Amino acid sequence: MKVGVPTEIKVDEYRVGMTPAGVRELVDAGHEVFIQHGAGEGSALEDSAYVAQGAKILPDAEALFAQSEMIVKVKEPQAVEVAMLEPRHLLFTYLHLAADIELTHGLMNSGATCIAYETVEDVHGKLPLLAPMSEVAGKLATQAGAFMLEKPLGGRGILLGGVPGVAAANVMIIGGGVVGMNAAFIALGMEATVYVYDRSIDRLRELDIIFGGRADTCFATTLSIEERLPDMDLVIGAVLVPGAKAPHVITRKQLGVMKKHAVLVDVAVDQGGCFETTHATTHSDPTYEVDGITHYCVANMPGAVPITSTYALTNATMPYVIGLANHGAAAGVAASPGLKLGVNVAAGAVTYAPVAEAAAVPYVTVDEALRL
Repeated sequence: MKVGVPTEIKVDEYRVGMTPAGVRELVDAGHEVFIQHGAGEGSALEDSAYVAQGAKILPDAEALFAQSEMIVKVKEPQAVEVAMLEPRHLLFTYLHLAADIELTHGLMNSGATCIAYETVEDVHGKLPLLAPMSEVAGKLATQAGAFMLEKPLGGRGILLGGVPGVAAANVMIIGGGVVGMNAAFIALGMEATVYVYDRSIDRLRELDIIFGGRADTCFATTLSIEERLPDMDLVIGAVLVPGAKAPHVITRKQLGVMKKHAVLVDVAVDQGGCFETTHATTHSDPTYEVDGITHYCVANMPGAVPITSTYALTNATMPYVIGLANHGAAAGVAASPGLKLGVNVAAGAVTYAPVAEAAAVPYVTVDEALRL
């Protein structure tokens, strides 16, 4: 198969969809790999590193899309990239379609087979291609929140961990999955007072053991969150409904009970955000204020640390990339129930139910769309 890796063009995105190690694996398996000129530079990967492992460098995205059968990316394709997709293409990347109806329709019109990293499942029902970026985003959420609490950045002017004689900041983390757990690890490491909320008692039991009792684990209800909000300095939204739009766990009205210049960090922004007042921001302009509360809602948080993120992501995606290259889209998906769940759009149809519901279009099974 001819596999292409374009340069990411989303604002402030520095990751790349494949490392030279991935090129080597594909080339050794008999495939051709095309890398767009400069695609890896944001992750400190020069063209020469790819060439040394057998890749061919192409000058621009147009040439890459024209010559490739499978496109391996990081972020959802931008409008100019969607226009280059054809029915013959297999697109493998993060899509987050439930929060982007325009992109959903664009991919349907392309006829391409589009597999979303974030809805692929492993044999245990986990999300192996979302997990590495969730780990990065969770750790970054606390770092960013701590920074934004500083007075020159518009925050309250409180040190997350406090000092002897001065209490630490209070941190609320809503969602106890991979993002929430990693956010809590960093918050605890910075010696904050941490509260983790989740709706699963079993998960709260696990987290209590993982954290050694250092964080308060709390059952998440509207009232329990609302009652604690007045004491919070930093709130991290880490709610995930796989492949679907995130629910709102904090409303605009509830901002009124919070301390002025407290900070909200919404890690669910790619899925529409879990705060009512969320809208996507960029690393260049990461925050805005609503009712005196600072919002940090960067839609590609792991892009800030591309060297870590690129390697973490491609470590997870490469077995799937190689499997798809070896067998093709239809056979590869047919052989893997977990990979089949990643197919969000195929042959002009939406093949993932939560996305179909969000876009108000008919849902078609993967088997029907790909004629498996």
